[in-house]
Amino acid sequence: FDPNKMADQGYDRMITIFSPNGHLFQVEYALKAVKLANLTSVGVRGSETVALVSQKKVPDRLMDPTSVTNLFAITPTIGACTTGSSADARALISQCRQEAQDWTFRYGYQVPVSVLARRMADLAQIDTQHASLRALAVTLTLCSFDEENGTQLYRVEPSGTVCGYSAVSSGPKESEAMSFLEKKMREADNGSTLDEENTIQLAISCLQFCLGEDFRPDQIEVGLIQGPSRFRTLSEAEIEGHLNAISERD
Repeated sequence: FDPNKMADQGYDRMITIFSPNGHLFQVEYALKAVKLANLTSVGVRGSETVALVSQKKVPDRLMDPTSVTNLFAITPTIGACTTGSSADARALISQCRQEAQDWTFRYGYQVPVSVLARRMADLAQIDTQHASLRALAVTLTLCSFDEENGTQLYRVEPSGTVCGYSAVSSGPKESEAMSFLEKKMREADNGSTLDEENTIQLAISCLQFCLGEDFRPDQIEVGLIQGPSRFRTLSEAEIEGHLNAISERD
């Protein structure tokens, strides 16, 4: 199977056309574009905490660093991390917030993160059915705390695939990070023994391991859901404290 040869035959010209081998090339290109953004993110679910960690790259020294982010609050209790095209990410976050507000307006209570994740996956899948649309080159990771099910972590891919995870990664170093997380989460009884501090530090350690470098506080972002409290992002001083704790432990 040679994807370049298939593409030459025109099977990648429209998102609605399957190749003879069952490929939707435009969807696969969107998945590849997520990794070409060269940003890796990690999400870890602990006993009472969910931590989202993402690289932060400011492409120009004249840019205001506070205007560059991959972490967003969808509702007060649902946080999101985007990996991929920043322009597509802004459009996706706006759509996600609209869906959450529509649910609250219609039913009178905050949308469960599992429902929101599946709704966003449905919309992403619809983008693969119409020639006038294109898949967004961004992976969406959602986290929240559910009163019945505890901590929640979901990933929505450009293809419309959605799954719940105990730990997950997106970006060019996804496979290395997932291998690291699989081992660590097995040791932590699938996250049930992780408190807030250990959850955050595991996510940061995973990012450091798969990228092979130590970070400064301004090079990463950390988002946190602690129990039923609001989603928040950690300050650089808080991040520096966790980085120092990791270096002392190692």
